[in-house]
Amino acid sequence: MNPDDLLYTPEHEWLRRPGEAEGSVRVGITDYAQEALGDIVYVQLPEVGETIEAGGTCGELESTKSVSDVYAPVSGEVVARNEALDATPELVNSDPYGGGWLFEVVPSTDGQLDALLDAAAYASHTDA
Repeated sequence: MNPDDLLYTPEHEWLRRPGEAEGSVRVGITDYAQEALGDIVYVQLPEVGETIEAGGTCGELESTKSVSDVYAPVSGEVVARNEALDATPELVNSDPYGGGWLFEVVPSTDGQLDALLDAAAYASHTDA
């Protein structure tokens, strides 16, 4: 079940607004994505201060099955990253919508979130 208070991308990232930092959104991967990946053993995230571009690769998740890219859901500046994942990457599997979050970004322009999916649209996307 996808939380109704989040926004989603077709690439299986979620966004929660607001994030902890001023003007930011928190980003993670969906339960659907972590289930498909299997056990996460390593996480590479963008650095704080890095500028990311919507649709571009900004990190990697390595599982026992494969390595998968993390795509930037919006353009902007990374203002936080989940340092806990360095020691416990399995949080992405056990708590994808909570402790398994990946990073926070301040969107560079207004309106970027308008193009994202709500929970119902994401559910339809994953059922296809």
